[in-house]
Amino acid sequence: MRKSRDIIIVMATIYPFTAVVGQKRMKRSLILNAIDPRIGGVLIRGERGTAKSTAARGLAAILPEEEVIAECRFGCDPHDETNWCTECKARKADHIPMTSIKRKTPFINLPVSATEDRVVGTLDIEEALKTGQKQFEPGVLAAANRGVLYIDEVNLLEDHVVDILLDAAAMRVNRIEREGISFYHPARFILVGTMNPEEGDLRPQLLDRFAHSVDIQGIADARDRVEIMVRHFAFENSPEEFAARWYEDEKELTEQIRAARKIIGDVTYTTRDLLTIASLSASMKVEGHRADLIILKTARAQAAFEGRTKITDLDIASAAELALPHRLQKGPFSERDFTTEELKIKIDELRGQAVENISQEGAAEFSETEKKNLIDPVYSTVLTPSGTMYSHGGDTIFNNASTQWWEPPEIDFITQTDLFQDHNLKQSQKKGSGKRNRILSKDKHGSYFRARAADGELHDLALDATLRKAALAQKNRQKEGASRRIILKKHDLMKKVRSKRSSNLLLFLLDLSWSMAVQQRMDVTRSTILSLLTDAYQHRDKVGLVTFQKDRAEIVVPPTFSVALAERSMKRVTVGGKTPLSAGLLKAYEVLDREKKLHPDMNSLLIVLTDGAGNVSLGDGDPMQESKAIAEKIADAGFRSIVIDLDQNMFSQGLAHELANQLNAPCYLIAGLKAKQLTGIIRKEL
Repeated sequence: MRKSRDIIIVMATIYPFTAVVGQKRMKRSLILNAIDPRIGGVLIRGERGTAKSTAARGLAAILPEEEVIAECRFGCDPHDETNWCTECKARKADHIPMTSIKRKTPFINLPVSATEDRVVGTLDIEEALKTGQKQFEPGVLAAANRGVLYIDEVNLLEDHVVDILLDAAAMRVNRIEREGISFYHPARFILVGTMNPEEGDLRPQLLDRFAHSVDIQGIADARDRVEIMVRHFAFENSPEEFAARWYEDEKELTEQIRAARKIIGDVTYTTRDLLTIASLSASMKVEGHRADLIILKTARAQAAFEGRTKITDLDIASAAELALPHRLQKGPFSERDFTTEELKIKIDELRGQAVENISQEGAAEFSETEKKNLIDPVYSTVLTPSGTMYSHGGDTIFNNASTQWWEPPEIDFITQTDLFQDHNLKQSQKKGSGKRNRILSKDKHGSYFRARAADGELHDLALDATLRKAALAQKNRQKEGASRRIILKKHDLMKKVRSKRSSNLLLFLLDLSWSMAVQQRMDVTRSTILSLLTDAYQHRDKVGLVTFQKDRAEIVVPPTFSVALAERSMKRVTVGGKTPLSAGLLKAYEVLDREKKLHPDMNSLLIVLTDGAGNVSLGDGDPMQESKAIAEKIADAGFRSIVIDLDQNMFSQGLAHELANQLNAPCYLIAGLKAKQLTGIIRKEL
């Protein structure tokens, strides 16, 4: 009883996982990854205050205790000698006794500011300076081994850091070959990344590396929202009492996960199951084969969690619900989602089509051995995890007697938007995360490409360059301190010089006056802006939208990384009223100036879409003279611009061209301007 009391006290500091209201898909994904961390983690996308971090912390708190080597800094498993770290293998070789202890599953929170050194580990500077010996200082990957690695705002991490994390999650090891250090340690963790889509998305290449993706929203049902408040206040007022109330539910889930980990290696699947997965992915035009493998691993974990040793079509459908959404949404404006029930229907369609095809072609072409192979279990040691999933709770298992071989039929299910298909770039053409120009970094972010004298700045030291500089003087210095292998002096210290890609802001200034209502100008303009938003999505650029009409200008979309938000706003705008061009230019200038002060390294480009016919002034002056003065102010401040002339009349007044001259910017006629040409112009300007 005393142990249970202690557990409740510990739990009282963490909101119980089972007390989280709703968000079933998110909780299911977390549990499945806990049963089998080799699934590859989950990316949770949603607005603030939707229990993303609460659920991740709660999961870590209920995971079964794990046995570790007491003397190991990396939490090595005493029963898994093959995957021991360099230090544990050395102890074993030197016949040094090792003991084992049990510990709670660690929960490691990776800050957005984390550098590569902080993640993978590096040379212990203090030890090197004191003794002259090389010793490895563990990083985040070491701390997270056999635990939960939580990354809030993963989309704001440097791309190369995200690459390192995802590589480690896939390989399950961290190999360090840097600064004269050669080291190895296991890095087996449950990867949980969260992000707010309005702050920007991950590059598609990185997005695909997360096994699961779950989009969550605030709960709309009033009764559920009331329950959230009731539970929240109960937890705040008496955490220990609240934890005691949920203790049995937490304990039951812990035991379910423990039991699932024990039997998951025995979960079988048939060739027919593999064909179902392959056909589902192929018919939905999923690129690559990673999704197929993830669906299979997830389906096995689902079966294990429900205490079964065979996977079903329902397991496959529920696994696809987690593995496919972020792999189908190729464009920035895809909002289509699907459910397990829809995927189950999809699988039924595939089965039915298969039977029809075989009936037409003649089932005699299939031998009895081939037919038997479709239903015999397939055993694969490759898919047997070292441990690690969530129940459907009474869902009816789908049975299908068909055991025939089939080719994936072409069945439309979820398609890309026509817009994105027209302008989609090949993977090889996609640039790095929206940052097209390299600049010198003033902090620890960015790639280390050379070194300079530290001049008293004792941070971000370049140890390789420092040791090289000091090496020439070691012969004479050994006389001063023979006990040290390497003697460093202050003037030896070298500092890393890093470079990073500067971010971009595309600020659209859109004319919504009555002149936009003629000659289908608004339709053409929307198409133009959407093509530019597609390009911004691919490069992870920041976008903003300012409109002007009647007697005022309005910031419709403040600068954001969410191009989907800008696209939705474009659908809602309406035309009408006069043309307060000067008000629009002034509002755009204010936005650009504010962003420059907040982000000095950001490249800004103002994209003005208008016919240039301003007819409303801010004061009593001439509207056109006001516009000219503000345009020149924008140019004098160093902000670059381009003007897209929306006047398709062959007898154009040339007002947009005059505005471009005042902005010191090029001017392009929207008539005949193709999307590829326009995105090329944007790239050139940035």
